[in-house]
Amino acid sequence: MFEEAQYFAPVATRDDGSVVVELATTHPGFADAVYRERRNAIAALALGHTPGDPIPHAEYTDEEHHVWALVTKELAVKHDRYAVREFLDGAAKLGLPGDRIPQLEEVGDLLEPLTGFRYLPAAGLVPLREFYGVLAKGLFHSTQYIRHHSVPFYTPEPDIVHEVIGHANTLASPRFAELYRAAGRAALRVESDEALEFVSKVFWFTLEFGVMREGGELKAYGAGILSSYGEIEEFRGMDIRPLDLAAMGTTHYDITKYQEVLFEAASFDHLEDLVGTFWDTCDDDAIARLTTR
Repeated sequence: MFEEAQYFAPVATRDDGSVVVELATTHPGFADAVYRERRNAIAALALGHTPGDPIPHAEYTDEEHHVWALVTKELAVKHDRYAVREFLDGAAKLGLPGDRIPQLEEVGDLLEPLTGFRYLPAAGLVPLREFYGVLAKGLFHSTQYIRHHSVPFYTPEPDIVHEVIGHANTLASPRFAELYRAAGRAALRVESDEALEFVSKVFWFTLEFGVMREGGELKAYGAGILSSYGEIEEFRGMDIRPLDLAAMGTTHYDITKYQEVLFEAASFDHLEDLVGTFWDTCDDDAIARLTTR
């Protein structure tokens, strides 16, 4: 229920050098002074990181580890029922810990031998071109904080559950990892903001909220669905449409609720042939033709 790298709570650095994450009054952690202080400290870790250096270690509390363990356990059951085989195989190879929050550096160490991907810490908003562009280099921007303990199965913004359980397990698949890289190459190739937005929307309706026919059943492969305790139970009842580049790149969506329109790939080969080829070859002119046809 959020768009990747665009709807983080704003992060500000004050004159005295302190870092503050601005949570909305409706955020579950808004009235929790301890949680807000932890968010500030974790954001400061990312802001202080130099690319190429090890990712700063985040000291998680027992309560935070408990949230991770609870959500991991419940999502694993749903994955067995609703996730595509490629995701399940990747998750099995990656072997994320189920009883504690892994460090992003640790996730990269597990992921790199499988597909070459590593993580970069994000304090908050990452510019769209930068977020997608680094995918071409096998890098993925991720938050380090976890959702508020009062609502373990909900987050109004992408937290480490989404970034790691959703995306890292997907990135453990060489076929999925190549699609991420292709999206990154496309983001670096296109020049206009409009073309970049089109590329990002195709990413949204596939690698974030994509569904696929597998063994006669509708399964999920998008990280947004696979990291959402509630949405993974609802996606089969949405308006399911055939995979269509022009439609995906121009369809409006509401980030505040479950996605009502989803696009179905007939198979993994279909996803690669249509979307992978688009990202590998698109430019501003090609996207303009798609938006005006």
